[in-house]
Amino acid sequence: MLMCSAETSRKAPLVTSDSESAGSTERESVSIEVDGVAMVRLLGPHDRLLKVVESKFPNVEMHVRGNEITLTGDESSVESAKELVDELVTMVRDGHDLGEIEVDASAKILRGNQGSPQQLLGQTILTARGKAIRAKTLGQAQYVDAMDNNTIVFGIGPAGTGKTYLAMAKAVQALQRKEVERIILSRPAIEAGERLGFLPGSLTDKIDPYLRPLYDALNDMMDPDLVPKLLAAGTVEVAPLAYMRGRTLNNSFVVLDEAQNTTPEQMKMFLTRLGFDSQMVITGDITQVDLPEGASGLKLVSNVLRDIDDIHFAELSSADVVRHSLVGQIVDAYTTYDAEKQRDEYNRNNRPPKRSRNHEGR
Repeated sequence: MLMCSAETSRKAPLVTSDSESAGSTERESVSIEVDGVAMVRLLGPHDRLLKVVESKFPNVEMHVRGNEITLTGDESSVESAKELVDELVTMVRDGHDLGEIEVDASAKILRGNQGSPQQLLGQTILTARGKAIRAKTLGQAQYVDAMDNNTIVFGIGPAGTGKTYLAMAKAVQALQRKEVERIILSRPAIEAGERLGFLPGSLTDKIDPYLRPLYDALNDMMDPDLVPKLLAAGTVEVAPLAYMRGRTLNNSFVVLDEAQNTTPEQMKMFLTRLGFDSQMVITGDITQVDLPEGASGLKLVSNVLRDIDDIHFAELSSADVVRHSLVGQIVDAYTTYDAEKQRDEYNRNNRPPKRSRNHEGR
């Protein structure tokens, strides 16, 4: 139980007797000192973040008094809890804004012996409006690492996993570092399950609703007053996928969003636009295909290109969702439903035919 009190917390003896067990249980008590500012950021509003830490270690009691955190419990659990708290303290001291997602991801990284959370989640991709953009989960960190080391990266996963947002951040970072001369953002103009009919206005007005999510992300990462100038100069280009045919994209960071709504022919056309000193990131969710008919180019391409060097497929899951916690549960529920539906359909199609009574009687 987490206890925050002005009173001195009592430390458990090193060895305590458990009358309900056959032997004795080794108990350990360790204290961690945290400076005042870091302690406030570590605890979170209403001690919310430390309660998340405590939920990961039900066998450990956590007491907070002043600038000291005391962990008491069995030796192995206390050591694991201390390792997590030490990592979180390092992160907040480095200016990392912690949330429940980062705490949960850090615990998973340590539990799986996958490295240091501070190193995996501490890398700042971009600082925009005083806010640092970083990977928040292990899957996102691996996705960012893939973009650093591959020319073409596919970010495939459910809604809310940061596929497009992180790709946009890497594009802006590359432009600011002068690694590329321009950013090209594209997506197919496909309605999500409903027909909007003929839209009024100019061509730009007609395609703007489809590209609005890309504009929103761009304005979130750059000075809003600078974005129109970059668009007018062609340094940043936002265009529907249909405009890509016939072009060769050199010295560019190219992002294709909503790629699950491309046909196989469109996907091939887009990938072959790659020019010299360019990088491509293709993002999409294969569970949300809005094509009226035919196969998704994103589903097909993973089978065609998976064994080619310098092309990476980053698979994100519900564990990487950084929206409301319900989004991850919704994704899992639909995944389970789809799997059961496919299994039932397979069983129906492969059920042996029934033998007629006349045949059985012969």
